[in-house]
Amino acid sequence: MRGRKVTFWLKAGQALALAVAVCFTLGATSPESRFTNLNHKLMCTCSCAEILGECNHVGCTFSTEELALLSTGLDAGSSDSVILDSFVAKYGAVVLAAPTKQGFDLVAWIAPFAVFAAALLGTILLIKHWSASRPQTEPQMAIPEMDAMRERIRRETDEDGGFEQ
Repeated sequence: MRGRKVTFWLKAGQALALAVAVCFTLGATSPESRFTNLNHKLMCTCSCAEILGECNHVGCTFSTEELALLSTGLDAGSSDSVILDSFVAKYGAVVLAAPTKQGFDLVAWIAPFAVFAAALLGTILLIKHWSASRPQTEPQMAIPEMDAMRERIRRETDEDGGFEQ
């Protein structure tokens, strides 16, 4: 009986995973989704610092021209890398929304993590240095005047919190 339940849930999980995979891949190769995917990998060259597909300047001729060029490349059946390379050849590397993952551009991906790691290491070393150079305090010796003051405070604030009723 227990083996049947496990088998049932295992098959149900596999069916669910298959259904999710099918749902995520539907439309993944459609021209509209490919167009959207590519125009989100490119920047508009009108100096608005917007993604090409989201340039919101009214009458922006740059985005209109670039989107038409993108459509032409898709209609010609060019691959994504060929289309992106043609944009880089025409407008320069600044047209890419993200730096490439090769050559010197790799620094743009590595540098933020390296700076964070160096800052974290520096902070840890600084805290260790501060704690090592701090003089060790000895336990406070009992001073009779302090003991008398503590006892007086304790008596005055004992049961009623120091307030007279």
